Amino acid sequence: MVFRFFAAISTLFFSFAAFAGQPRPWQFGFQDAASPVMEKLTDFHNLLLYIIFAVAIFVMLLIAYVCIRFNAKANPVPSKTSHNTLIEIIWTAVPVIILVLIAIPSMRLLYYTEDAKEADMTLKVIGNQWYWSYQYPDFEDIAFDSYMIPDDDIKPGELRLLEVDNKVVLPINTKIRVQITGSDVIHNWAVPALGLKIDAIPGRLNEGWTLIDKSGTYYGQCSELCGVGHGFMPIQIVAVTKAEFSDWVKTKTHSLADSGESKELAAIE
Repeated sequence: MVFRFFAAISTLFFSFAAFAGQPRPWQFGFQDAASPVMEKLTDFHNLLLYIIFAVAIFVMLLIAYVCIRFNAKANPVPSKTSHNTLIEIIWTAVPVIILVLIAIPSMRLLYYTEDAKEADMTLKVIGNQWYWSYQYPDFEDIAFDSYMIPDDDIKPGELRLLEVDNKVVLPINTKIRVQITGSDVIHNWAVPALGLKIDAIPGRLNEGWTLIDKSGTYYGQCSELCGVGHGFMPIQIVAVTKAEFSDWVKTKTHSLADSGESKELAAIE
């Protein structure tokens, strides 16, 4: 009953923040999960929330009991007890049990987020000062830079500091390996709704994966202090069906070919 009560409260509390793929003013809580990784991260967060609430309530009640039971008025003759073996065992064992309860799902989730094997396609991300470069290794023609749209060019309905000129287009229901590196300093490629937050380190190739289960537009930003332009490195992902993605690949390939790029194209299954 207690678990259901906290689950209901947290669901009610966080439902007001639901806004898939993008932040909103005065948002509290996560964006709606749009990938299995983010769903598991949300579940793990909720588990920690229940544990934190239980510990905080227990400590608060314990302090209240001590203040009432052992104040000078209620207990004019103080006890001279120096220790209590049972209590010492309890306050050592219980935190260990709590840490084990946290560690097991934490390690399981960590391994899950690193499992990029058997991906259907790969997206390579390169962090630069202060923009992103993207490559689609499975589609050799496709590589482009992505810059933030300046305030003066923002159109009605677009999000300031989050819109980009060249959007990343990805298919839904497709396991996508994301390889991330940096060309100058450390950046961080973070897309909250997809549960992605990976450092882009020069000379190192970090890897993650995602499987987007909803069509839509998802926003993120660089989450590493990479210099004066740190706040102007947004990420914009447009998730489409596989058929729409195939059409985009053909269109993008033709447009790059017209500008002098090669015409090799690998078909997506």
